[in-house]
Amino acid sequence: MTFEQQWIEYDYNPFILFNSNGKIISLNAEAQFLLGATNPAELFTLAQTYANINFGFKTSFIDLEYGRFKFFGLTVGYENEDEIGIKLYQIPSMKLSTPTKNEGELTNIFTITDLCISTNSIGSTIEFTKDYDPTIPDVIINSNLLIKVLNKAYHCFTENNIIDTKVFYRVGEHVRFEDKKYSIFSIKISAQNINNNKTTDVKSFAHNNGFNVDVSKNGITFNIPMITA
Repeated sequence: MTFEQQWIEYDYNPFILFNSNGKIISLNAEAQFLLGATNPAELFTLAQTYANINFGFKTSFIDLEYGRFKFFGLTVGYENEDEIGIKLYQIPSMKLSTPTKNEGELTNIFTITDLCISTNSIGSTIEFTKDYDPTIPDVIINSNLLIKVLNKAYHCFTENNIIDTKVFYRVGEHVRFEDKKYSIFSIKISAQNINNNKTTDVKSFAHNNGFNVDVSKNGITFNIPMITA
């Protein structure tokens, strides 16, 4: 691999080169992670949509979101009818902190979520449903802070008949700390209605205590590195 190729390979922004049929010819490491949240056909269509009318390169500033990946723009380039490349410019969103032994302890995530569900179901008529991936191991995390932020999230969904909690492994997504790569799992709390006035408190508490959080129109998702030792 040449020095120039290494720059592309380790670029923070995903880059993919397609042939005329939408088949991937080459891609960098970040693009491999992106394909865990979307598919090549969608990105190929995106490249065709924002390509210059004539041969050359065109940069467009648009907001895009695929899972945890958020982008503010893209560049599409092609010099012939056989190949077309796309590079997406990423907004840093997965800011995860690495706990130390003083900050966290080995914790069973399912015990924590069950405790929060039990607490929030007291005196409530809401039905709490669960979908857990049993392959997720115990992880190092500050359990007291996690309980607090999860309870704040559940308080955003009190005006619902059903609240769902999903704990799942994020396939193909990783985060790097000090030359080590860790898988990511998520805790997602969702329901039909969400109190947007309360989500501000959730986001503030999460950001102040090192939790990555995504808030959508019907869910709150915490993304956590799978650090086991």
